Amino acid sequence: MPAAHLVTDALSRAGVKTVFSLSGNQIMPIYDACIDAGIRIVHVRHEAAAVYMADAWAQLTGEIGVALLTAAPGITNGLSPLYSARMAESPVLVLSGDSPLSADGMGAFQELAQTDITRPLVKHAVRCTRAGAMGSDVAQAITVALSGRPGPVHVALPFDLLQQEVAETDAIRPHVPRRQRTELPADRAQAIVRRLAAASRPLVLVGPMQNASRAGDRLRVARQALQAPVVPMESPRGLRDPSLGAFAGVLAEADLVVLLGKPLDFTVAHGRAPSFAPGADVIVVDPDEALVRRAIQVLGPRLHAHAAADADAALEALCEAAGAVDSRETWMARVDAAIATRVLASTPNDKDTAGKPRSQAVCEAVQEFLRQATDPILICDGGEFGQWAQAYCTAPTRVVNGVSGAIGGSLCYAVAASLARPDATVVALLGDGTAGFHLSEYETAAREGARFVAVVGNDARWNAEHVIQLREYGAHRLYGCALGTSVRYDAAAQALGGHGAHVASTAALAAALAEALATGLPACVNVEIDGQAAPVFASGGILGQGPH
Repeated sequence: MPAAHLVTDALSRAGVKTVFSLSGNQIMPIYDACIDAGIRIVHVRHEAAAVYMADAWAQLTGEIGVALLTAAPGITNGLSPLYSARMAESPVLVLSGDSPLSADGMGAFQELAQTDITRPLVKHAVRCTRAGAMGSDVAQAITVALSGRPGPVHVALPFDLLQQEVAETDAIRPHVPRRQRTELPADRAQAIVRRLAAASRPLVLVGPMQNASRAGDRLRVARQALQAPVVPMESPRGLRDPSLGAFAGVLAEADLVVLLGKPLDFTVAHGRAPSFAPGADVIVVDPDEALVRRAIQVLGPRLHAHAAADADAALEALCEAAGAVDSRETWMARVDAAIATRVLASTPNDKDTAGKPRSQAVCEAVQEFLRQATDPILICDGGEFGQWAQAYCTAPTRVVNGVSGAIGGSLCYAVAASLARPDATVVALLGDGTAGFHLSEYETAAREGARFVAVVGNDARWNAEHVIQLREYGAHRLYGCALGTSVRYDAAAQALGGHGAHVASTAALAAALAEALATGLPACVNVEIDGQAAPVFASGGILGQGPH
């Protein structure tokens, strides 16, 4: 059999039934093998879309997400979302076609040292060198993707190896890919629990893999067992993440901060004052020993304890070691109130509204729609409008553009979400700049039967950069951030096989959302908005000001 069948066999052993791909010469053997393996190929319009879809699939299913790309320009088109998947801690397998191994150094068509390029972006990158081992190479990569801190991996598949006939006796039978877990030793867990018990105002911070959508039950159990707030962080705005309200204010009061799978990085101000109290102890538990070493170097004597372990395993170990813990209801209520606060630090400027709906009002209307929806999935993407969405819209399942700070993936996320959970109500909120990246995927969505409602907040500019220019350089120095004022994203979506609606008032939004959902099509609701800067929330009014 052709070695391509070893690749699809390894995918099947891992439970893969869907891959996201854009066709290309060097991956045609895999396409053919997918027929026999019963693997569905969701054929997209741009390679980046395939990786974004694999990312969302991984987040929503807990399975490996697979993107199949062709060589050279194909794999390089997928680099940006590969970085996003790494920062989102998503287990993604990128398979790429490659020039023939036998033609290395001869100037073959699309010859490129692919793994040299992808290695800084992924946990593991390998180019297959033996046809009979291709399945084993893929299985090993999947195991790496799922283990430790989950993340993307890359396997390059030389074209001549994919076509090579392999006798069953010559094939290395791959193992069934399974996650390898690093446990937190019991003595370390007990020591951390003792320090937690001694704290008055502890906080446990976790990263994207332990967010409420992916680990909600685990977070609730840990909060109760440890009597400490457990707060996921997954925004490039870090402590200024609008979905965290005024959390930054209470973090500065904590006397103990446990970073449990949450990297010590810019999102937590590197653990420095005034974001962290100068006298606060810090405990770091992380599957990546390099990040543990970073914490040792940066925190010095403030690092009370550290360990290398997976975040979920560590949370479970801490809960088992906790036993009876004194209640900290007042402190936990204070943290909850800080995160829930939506008191704006300043009143939005009226002079730029021109009678258009406010971003806040649009998001509140969408939230009411989500409240009534069946199995709602919320997707937020973009700069300033995306931050309003994260602040005022919630759902039991949420996918955001993540710590990478990249924008543009939301329509791709929405396609994958609908295919992963066909009965869910998928709602994406994105800015008009963001919409331009992958608008063509409406054709993919219509062809593949994906259903979602995308609400495009249209302020006719790259507003995040517009805000920076306005703040740093002044109104007379606005340059290069304007978009067309008459662009109809809804009409483009309709032309690509979806449903489109144009909304110029908040009052018309509820009906437009209901109609969009009722069509059963991938829908675009294009809403003219006022273009305000992202919300900043004041700490005033938080329950019981001051340390407790």
